[in-house]
Amino acid sequence: MTENDKPSVLFVCVHNAGRSQMAAAWLRHLAQGRVQVRSAGSAPADTLNPAVVEAMAEVGIDITDQSPKTLTADAVEASDVCVTMGCGDTCPIFPGKRYLDWELPDPAGQGVAAVRPIRDEIKKRIEGLIDELSPRQDA
Repeated sequence: MTENDKPSVLFVCVHNAGRSQMAAAWLRHLAQGRVQVRSAGSAPADTLNPAVVEAMAEVGIDITDQSPKTLTADAVEASDVCVTMGCGDTCPIFPGKRYLDWELPDPAGQGVAAVRPIRDEIKKRIEGLIDELSPRQDA
């Protein structure tokens, strides 16, 4: 884990404009500061997907201050868990890192109605990830 003993999670997709942004936003929101959160893309878009911004706003999460970022080896190396979402083989692999591959539909070019089920599925997966990352209170 990182030096401040918070687990660190990196979400990676191609454009870093949809799935990875929703996942990062959900983790920030639900973990309430207990997890360091990063997101990046192998070929980042210029802006976030407007339907993704709208779908997250519907559940009270504002991501308008976020922007697509380029995936770097440093970001992967600094993370305990790397969650890929359709970025293929472009994510660098480092020993000792945990990698998860979440197959999710790409919201690119979709309207908000198509993004909502993706958003909701990501939330479920984030809730499970938080449970895995949280130290047990009875241990």
